[in-house]
Amino acid sequence: MRSRLRYLLLIPVAFMLMAARGAPLVDPAPIAVPAGTSVKDVSKAIRSGVVTRGWVVSKDDGSKIDAVLNNREHTVSIAIAYDAKQVTVSYVSSDNMSYAEKNGTRYIHKKYMQWVNNVAGDISRELQVAAIKKE
Repeated sequence: MRSRLRYLLLIPVAFMLMAARGAPLVDPAPIAVPAGTSVKDVSKAIRSGVVTRGWVVSKDDGSKIDAVLNNREHTVSIAIAYDAKQVTVSYVSSDNMSYAEKNGTRYIHKKYMQWVNNVAGDISRELQVAAIKKE
């Protein structure tokens, strides 16, 4: 009886450990820039897209934007490289996001993937809006 109770008590602990395990870190696919969009408009679209989700632009050198998200006790930094053809979003660093590399695979807190995919979607949408305004 006592051993059964122990096993029942271990079930919630097992679920918590599974939830805490990181997800594979995969950078989003490159975002295509609509034809005829200037590099200046791409930069504006990226800035607008990241700000929508609460990210802060820390640097823009004309071909790469660094952005930081401070979400409660979590901090994430990404690099967004861009030109007139495509935008790529890449992980740079994080605090309190359980980042780890195991056997050549990067892992991170599962929320990171949601946050970075949301910002990539917002950048894509802003690029589409910029293209429509050009027409």
